[in-house]
Amino acid sequence: MRQLRGQERAITGNRQTSLAFAEAYGAGIIDETADAALQWARDRAHEAGIRAVSSGTGAALRMLAATADAKAVAEIGTGTGVSGIYLLLGMRPDGVLTTVDLEPERQQFAKQSFREAGFAGNRARFIPGRALDVLPRLADGGYDLVFCDGDRMESLEYLAESLRLLRPGGLVCFEGVFADGRTVDSAAQPEQVLRLRELLRAIRESTVLVPSLLPVGDGLLCAVKRG
Repeated sequence: MRQLRGQERAITGNRQTSLAFAEAYGAGIIDETADAALQWARDRAHEAGIRAVSSGTGAALRMLAATADAKAVAEIGTGTGVSGIYLLLGMRPDGVLTTVDLEPERQQFAKQSFREAGFAGNRARFIPGRALDVLPRLADGGYDLVFCDGDRMESLEYLAESLRLLRPGGLVCFEGVFADGRTVDSAAQPEQVLRLRELLRAIRESTVLVPSLLPVGDGLLCAVKRG
């Protein structure tokens, strides 16, 4: 038994090293201009007490947007623009990011970070307001990817709206589904975590989605809408 525990420790250590390497790898695949803009946006997020997506999560979003050849992306939770930069980097050169946030002042930071990253002003459409008030106004089947980084309590509602918004073959992604490890913790958890568990179950059991849970950042849950 003592030997088995040692093996488990080695496996755990190797896994942590691998995850750290994946995060560092994601930080090294963009140009200096975008990197400087990302750092500026991360600094603004830190000052505002917002947790921005990690480098590994950002790299995954960039890759997924490119895989979808995304021309139209909807983002729930603009923040200071970190995730938006990654999405725009992966989208088509003529693609437009529609991003929604309750805090207009944060969107002003995002506008500046997009500009610093070299994106033209017409590459992003900023809509202030509550996501569940804004999303019903967006076009059915008009989006290639929907990225959800908003209120965890509204995750299931975001999923329902995303299924309507996405074209066949489109992607929906949810950030933060690990909840700092609480999602898999058997101890009593707050309602937010219980809602994330419901989201994970709903996506896994859906007949119209093909899901995958990526171990980057705080967990990136992704699913493709079947044609």
